[in-house]
Amino acid sequence: TVDVAFAQAVVSDSRWVAWAINPTSTGMVGSQAIVAFKRTDGAMSVYSSPIKSYGTRLEQGNLSFPLFDVSAVYENNQIVIFATVGLPNNASVVNHVWQQGTLSGNTPQMHSVSGPNVQSFGTLDFLSGKVETVRRGTSFVFRVKISHGIINTISWGILMPVGAIVARHFKAADPAWFHVHRACQMLGYFGGVAGFATGLWLGHKSSGVEYKGHRCIGITLFALATLQVLVALGLRPNKTDKKRVFWNWFHYLVGYGTIILGIVNILKGFDMLQPGKWWKFSYLITIGVLGCVAAVLEARAWFLVLIRKTDQAAEQNKDDTSVV
Repeated sequence: TVDVAFAQAVVSDSRWVAWAINPTSTGMVGSQAIVAFKRTDGAMSVYSSPIKSYGTRLEQGNLSFPLFDVSAVYENNQIVIFATVGLPNNASVVNHVWQQGTLSGNTPQMHSVSGPNVQSFGTLDFLSGKVETVRRGTSFVFRVKISHGIINTISWGILMPVGAIVARHFKAADPAWFHVHRACQMLGYFGGVAGFATGLWLGHKSSGVEYKGHRCIGITLFALATLQVLVALGLRPNKTDKKRVFWNWFHYLVGYGTIILGIVNILKGFDMLQPGKWWKFSYLITIGVLGCVAAVLEARAWFLVLIRKTDQAAEQNKDDTSVV
């Protein structure tokens, strides 16, 4: 057995903290936790809780190894847990996990699933006293998250808007504009397919931890993009067809809707992953530049339309004067 004292700073007394040993892996599921918090009546609550899923409610239960003399105190804006632990399989090196979250009355709520809350695990050597924190970058799941973010940012957040700008403002360069537009949209779509697939895999690996908004937007985005591709490739009328105007409106609305949803979901992804402010700032600059380019080109297009209408009106007045 070993005597353990775990201290965790908290911003208020309406938070819970937990420290756990995971005998089977380095993550949360399978952890054998000690949970502590200050009750609304001022007394400390401390108990053991085996973590069986990501959706745990930190219910009280017996651990898979012996636990003695458990207590906790709240002082100086921190909670300290004390316990005597019977090490599983007499191992001197263990995987340990720590966490904190908010309270609703005397009931622990789900902790945050971003930032430091997804980095709170490591190894602890009781013989040497060596403590190692597992860096996020060493996790395969984290590397997949990074790949998921990069792929989707490039495909939905850059290629798709560029393709739309080309289609809107460079039709004078026919047929080159069409080939560039199609290349951007298809590359963006296939990148989106890869991003969607990695998103599904990450959702499966993170059962119980749900980003509902990000997930729902992602599914809607992929469905709209797939519909756009199918309609563009298989149901596009000839330019002289009377139905072409309806097809154009559908193509514009779905296309711009896809771009807007893509940008929104990318920004949500940055907030979830929290890779560093520089990454989000860089993307905002990129999309801002594209937005400015689109705005300038749009203003130029309307300016040319007004000039053309003015010239036509002047020509019409000239013709009317000549007739008189």
